[in-house]
Amino acid sequence: MLSRAFKDKIKRKINFVQLVLSGHKKHLKKEISVNKKWCGNDYGGFFIAPDFIDDNAIVYSFGIGEDISFDLEIIENFNAQVYGFDPTPKSVKWVAAQTLPEKFTFYDFGISSKTGTATFYFPKNPDFVSGSVVKQSNINLENGIDVHLKTLEDTALFLKHKKIDVLKIDIEGAEYDVLENVLNTNIIIGQILVEFHDRFFENGTEKTQKILNLMKDKGFYIFGVSETFDEVSFINENLVKNKK
Repeated sequence: MLSRAFKDKIKRKINFVQLVLSGHKKHLKKEISVNKKWCGNDYGGFFIAPDFIDDNAIVYSFGIGEDISFDLEIIENFNAQVYGFDPTPKSVKWVAAQTLPEKFTFYDFGISSKTGTATFYFPKNPDFVSGSVVKQSNINLENGIDVHLKTLEDTALFLKHKKIDVLKIDIEGAEYDVLENVLNTNIIIGQILVEFHDRFFENGTEKTQKILNLMKDKGFYIFGVSETFDEVSFINENLVKNKK
């Protein structure tokens, strides 16, 4: 029997081909050349720029679900400190049952553009893990719970960090508002890895294009794009300049 993750990946590839043929993914392309490495499995991975990660690196991973392949590979390859975040009840329960390395720390709150509580809506399919705090096509508006969320700034203050080497965001459509907030903080960020869920919105392409423009205005350029064009990796241009 095919796993949910595998079937979802096939569906995403089909959607990707359709979008490429229609011209809707032409805005997602590499803008800067750096060494890149895929970390994690096919379903939960991202490209990272390995030349800018070492054993002193701080990695924030928002949106864990039931897959920490990315986080474990980051720890295995770079011995970096990874902080995982997810308020989803299924995710909290799943993480609690895992044997985790010392370099992985988990918190049961999520990220938002505003610190406080919000209604977290569960997915329409009860077998799925990832719900969302935004209204989109994949969630059930009649089934939700209150969860605690923090801005990136408040999260970094809570953890006493002034710099984040890698910020990974996979939050089921809430990334658009969150990224606008993130880009207006004074926190130094080296790499931002995002899964874009434009497929959940009728105006998803426009929402993504707006964020891409903001990212570039703030000095973040695309260096890696997954084969489905959902996972997009950005690097701070100052990081690259200082490396030369």
